[in-house]
Amino acid sequence: MSMAKACVLVAPNRIETWDVPIFDPPAGGALVRIVAGGVCGSDVHIASGDAGVMPFPIILGHEGVGRVERLGLGVETDYAGVPVKVGDLVYWAPIALCHRCHSCTVLEETPCENSQFFEHADKPNWGSYADFAVLPNGLAFFRVPDGTSTDAVIALGCALPTVLRGFDRCGQIRMGDSVVVQGAGPVGLSAVLVAKLSGAREIIVIDSHENRLSVARALGATAVVSLADSAEERRRQIYDRVSPHGPDVVIEAAGVLQAFPEGVDITGNHGRYIILGLWGAIGTQPIQPRELSTKNLTIAGASFPKPKHYHEALQMAARLQHEVPLAALVTHRFGIAGAAAALDATAKGQVIKAIIDPEMA
Repeated sequence: MSMAKACVLVAPNRIETWDVPIFDPPAGGALVRIVAGGVCGSDVHIASGDAGVMPFPIILGHEGVGRVERLGLGVETDYAGVPVKVGDLVYWAPIALCHRCHSCTVLEETPCENSQFFEHADKPNWGSYADFAVLPNGLAFFRVPDGTSTDAVIALGCALPTVLRGFDRCGQIRMGDSVVVQGAGPVGLSAVLVAKLSGAREIIVIDSHENRLSVARALGATAVVSLADSAEERRRQIYDRVSPHGPDVVIEAAGVLQAFPEGVDITGNHGRYIILGLWGAIGTQPIQPRELSTKNLTIAGASFPKPKHYHEALQMAARLQHEVPLAALVTHRFGIAGAAAALDATAKGQVIKAIIDPEMA
């Protein structure tokens, strides 16, 4: 059996490069050669152990664009009915849905109760820090439209689908809303982009990294606030800008537990606080429940985008790539053997978006 390289997490903070088998695709699936594997903040939490115990050993990476090498029996189209053939680029949602569980068929929600996020590294695998991925039957993939930049698609990886899922579940941004985004990583930048397209009148972004705040401005932020300021000063700057009643919507995209009580405090009267970034940060934070009642506050969260959100994100990237500098968000590239360095750079905020490029040494 032919072998290929993959980045394998064998224990928290222990990453190795393995030779793994290249499997034939199953019926209904596909074998793809990875072109770009996105490095996500969730990968940082997974690798460090902050997101809990994983079914080690696992191939890292849940964001991917790949070129079809072989199609499984019966596959002639992608999951939107678009014809697909060997050589086409595809982008996928990283969970195979069973369509035979309560979540799938009754709630029409993700994640699926019978699917898994990771597979053992020695088995057919869809982890994207690798040369190849096997997309199983039920794992939705979509053909990348001709002329679409791979970097434009992978730049917002799972972040843009996450934001689209969050607004779908927790309420859309309305024309004229004032919006605060906690964090200017890919999820935060995606929230800025969608808020701008939705007609928000104010989009204020909080972060500690000037490189990320600069990109937030380029994508539509009307103001930025530095984490170097005190929480009290951050709140004053935000309220002075939007109104004494506070912002209509606050979006948590920081992935840091301390962001939660601050977000509750910042959210204005009758406002919404949407939690998108805290999937990988396990722990608790104190809040004052009375504040939820006196401000008539709504708090909601979302994770695990549906296939339709990946499709929508792909179409947005294809449509906006010449109007918005999406491809330029990919600032760093690493080979498979450099995955640990990619995760470290992402954790430190040194990158806007890092990707794993299997063709790099």
